[in-house]
Amino acid sequence: MVTETTEPDPFDAIVDAPFDSALSERYLVYALSTITARSLPDLRDGLKPVHRRLLWAMRQLKLDPGNAYKKSARVVGDVIGKYHPHGDASVYDAMVRLAQEFSLRYPLVEGQGNFGNIDGDNAAAYRYTEARLTKTAIQLMAGLDEGTVDFHPTYNGEEEEPEIFPGLFPNLLANGATGIAVGMATSIPSHNVAEVIDATLLLIDNPHTEHGELMEVFHGPDFATGGVIVDSPEAISAAYETGKGAFRVRGRFSIGREKDGSWEDTGIEKLGGGQWQLVISEIPYMLQKGKLIEQIAALIADKKLPILEDVRDESDEQIRIVLVPRSRNVDPELLKESLYRLTDIENRFTLNLNVLDAGRTPGVLGLKLLLQEWIKSQIDILVRRTQHRLDKIASRLELVEGYIIAFLNLDRIIEIIRTEDEPKPVMMAEFNLTDRQAEAILNMRLRSLRKLEEMELRQERDDLLAEQEDLNKLLASPARQRTRLKRDLNALRKEYAEDTELGRRRTTIAEAAPVVEFSMDAMIEKEPVTVILSQRGWIRGAKGHVPLDGDFKFKEGDGPAFALHAQTTDKLLVACDNGRFYTLGADKLPSARGFGEPVRTMVDIDADAQIVALIAHKPDMKLLLASSAGKGFVAEAGELLAETRKGRAVMNVKTGVKLAVAREIVPEHDHVAVVGDNRKLVIFALDELPVLAKGQGVTLQRYRDGGLSDATTLRLEEGLSWKMGGESGRVRTEPEMQLWKVARGAAGRMPPTGFPKDNRF
Repeated sequence: MVTETTEPDPFDAIVDAPFDSALSERYLVYALSTITARSLPDLRDGLKPVHRRLLWAMRQLKLDPGNAYKKSARVVGDVIGKYHPHGDASVYDAMVRLAQEFSLRYPLVEGQGNFGNIDGDNAAAYRYTEARLTKTAIQLMAGLDEGTVDFHPTYNGEEEEPEIFPGLFPNLLANGATGIAVGMATSIPSHNVAEVIDATLLLIDNPHTEHGELMEVFHGPDFATGGVIVDSPEAISAAYETGKGAFRVRGRFSIGREKDGSWEDTGIEKLGGGQWQLVISEIPYMLQKGKLIEQIAALIADKKLPILEDVRDESDEQIRIVLVPRSRNVDPELLKESLYRLTDIENRFTLNLNVLDAGRTPGVLGLKLLLQEWIKSQIDILVRRTQHRLDKIASRLELVEGYIIAFLNLDRIIEIIRTEDEPKPVMMAEFNLTDRQAEAILNMRLRSLRKLEEMELRQERDDLLAEQEDLNKLLASPARQRTRLKRDLNALRKEYAEDTELGRRRTTIAEAAPVVEFSMDAMIEKEPVTVILSQRGWIRGAKGHVPLDGDFKFKEGDGPAFALHAQTTDKLLVACDNGRFYTLGADKLPSARGFGEPVRTMVDIDADAQIVALIAHKPDMKLLLASSAGKGFVAEAGELLAETRKGRAVMNVKTGVKLAVAREIVPEHDHVAVVGDNRKLVIFALDELPVLAKGQGVTLQRYRDGGLSDATTLRLEEGLSWKMGGESGRVRTEPEMQLWKVARGAAGRMPPTGFPKDNRF
């Protein structure tokens, strides 16, 4: 009888659960994995898993500083094949960073070949480059074979890898770390090892040391690329006390070091004849040199920094960026301050001491707590190393005692071996030996059976007993443990002392002098310019003040709309009928050799909005604003300038209503004249209008039908003037305007005889 075997129904395995809870549970698992196993460094060795696995793989390949280099591809292959099943590109990028002297303050990998540069160029492919460990990496891994840390299986269970590295090198603060996890991030700058050790020694001596005392020896970041931190000591101290803050980092203007090792920090290189140039010798950490030079070159090309003539990159192994001023009369400090404001030669580095503690729990720690936790972990490693050594001593003593018994009874031992079929149990019974001792005696070589060997064994036993006694005292005494840690830290400090090339502080901590207040507009060269805006919105600037009624060329179907005289230092106000004002720099206008450029490429004017006025801004000027509905107000110039391309909303207009008039008020004028589409004119006192920053305004003239046609200001004593028609260019003035002077909001009456038919003043 044949029985049918049916496949299990896959739908039987489906769990009925709310989607949000299922999603949140899975996302939480992912988030925790990202936080604890990828993005945040461990407080104890300062490494993320990928870096730890890279160094471990290189150690397994015996890539010590004294051995030959091996291809980077070999290392990357071992890492992703045995320990870190992720992309080869990400693993190689991590390895490259460990080898870059401009990325790591104390590199952990020594590279041979192209490992990238500070310009931002990438490293060569891993089949071309070679690598080995540095002495610092060896110090970080010291003690791995001494039972100091736990090992856990690799991802496939074939091998083991250490949970952390036990070395005494304070890598977390020495090299820093950056990383973005889920819901949290870390940003730790690098520091000077000698200062980290000094602060640690203070805490070992006195766990109650105040934060301020630590900051007396721990001065702040020490970046691989040097530079200058310009924050006050109080601000730096406050950041380290909480574990959160930021530092202002500047590049260094300098032409080199003095004989005493200090920097010549003016950066001014004299060229003779009163000429000079400015030299940048260091740039802020993580800034690509090529990007900085591009920023400076763009400023020169866009004429945003007219006091700077040229920038040259004369760097070799040392950075040397040369800045040539426009003239020898340029103030060097003004040029520096301009670059700080306009380029990344000054930027900010965030401090966020977010790390995983010994329990793999993330947290933001202040400097004191972080060092205390690190001391605790190093004491634990010391205890584990001591216990491991004691176990080794006990094991060796057992064998040495057995060897000594064998030498004292050598003839009987030989007789037992020669006569007994099973000598081991006989020896164990007769001389009270353990199994290990008897096995070791049976495995002894004949050449060991000499008198000198016995003396050496007794000496070894005495030495082991003495060492055992010392180690037991060390285990029993926390004070001795602290003393041993201090001794080891002092020995490490000598290798990274201030007078060594690697240990010398690179970043200067120097609070910046008060900023010289100046406007970037003040650096624009003041030159006359004639601004022409066409009917279709094409704008240009002609050099000099040319006649405004000149024969300007326009595209076919286009014509003149606005023309005015200004200076390159002026701001231009563009008023649109939607009530918004836009700001243009007169120095940024295209040349008048062509037709110019559409003004809409410079500011974001709505497609259906029409330009109603173009005005050169003056600091103390006031404008008369009036809408087609007959409402208006006075606006001050300071309220009209816009900081962005989107402009500034000044007059609120309802649907169907438009801004009709935006006209500068002559300071001597005291009255407002308004004419409607119905050709009626009213004149009222200027002080009846409110001064507003934004709004609809008040009623200027009342209409039964139609709306406002035009509005202007005048001095009542001088009367109202208007241009006559034709080519004569004559102006007519009506001196007596009392008939039209009424209260604001009146309907008005027909204008004087001869008033223009288009109802325009």
